[in-house]
Amino acid sequence: MLAILLTVLFDGLAYGMLLFLISIGLSVTMGMMGFVNLAHGAFAMFGGYVATTLMQRAGVPFLVTLPVAFAVVALASIVVERLLYQRLYRRGPLDQVLFTVGLTFMSVAGITWFYGPSQQPVVLPAFLQGQVNLLGLEVGIFRLFLVAVGLLVAAAVVLGVERTRFGAKIRAAVDNPVMATGLGINVGGVFALTFAIGSGLAGLGGALGIQILGLTPAFPLKYLVLFLIVVSVGGLGSVGGALLAACVVGVIDMMTKYFLPEIGSFIIYAVMVALLMWRPHGLLGKKS
Repeated sequence: MLAILLTVLFDGLAYGMLLFLISIGLSVTMGMMGFVNLAHGAFAMFGGYVATTLMQRAGVPFLVTLPVAFAVVALASIVVERLLYQRLYRRGPLDQVLFTVGLTFMSVAGITWFYGPSQQPVVLPAFLQGQVNLLGLEVGIFRLFLVAVGLLVAAAVVLGVERTRFGAKIRAAVDNPVMATGLGINVGGVFALTFAIGSGLAGLGGALGIQILGLTPAFPLKYLVLFLIVVSVGGLGSVGGALLAACVVGVIDMMTKYFLPEIGSFIIYAVMVALLMWRPHGLLGKKS
């Protein structure tokens, strides 16, 4: 029983790392840029379709598709941000919600037209299949890979935001864009690059999650609630909070599916309500 519990716990952590990879960009855009981007899941879906298209039609190895998915989604998001999103930065949250929800439905319709409604298959390389003994516990190699990638990305984002010149520009542009502009900071360019990195990470998560989450045109709508839970429970703009919340959600969801499948996702929503009543600004969020 203990071995089963530890295995489910590890699988939940791997699932949580996947949710973190996709959600961190949404946390940044909502928390730091103040933009409600409910089309974030569409960028993750786009990354998944980039990866599966390269594997199925061009024979590109799985690991090679991951940086390509990140780069393609990041570049595409810059175009979308410059042409569409920047017009909404000074608009109210309702306008942003309505626009991005409409963009989500458009992306679902477009992907369905190009690829059809069926789920896209993925075949992992042999070295990522099977299990490995970790401290006496048999764990999936691919899930171990997800945990490692998630921790590396979390460390890179924290260092990038808090220890680099670009991170200082982001904080300055968010706190006082007028003063930042007066100091010579290209606020629009900083926002565009920040948005691109967050969207690129979503694309990377979408590519990594093909096997675990599945990939259909309904992906942005199916998992949007989970992404929003991670962001709200973790705290807007908090990388550590998003990581902690993603792990909590992943573990609870995995344990619920294994031990109490009849309850469904009820426990996740109950825990979310309890946590937000205890910490209205999120686990590691700051009071506005």
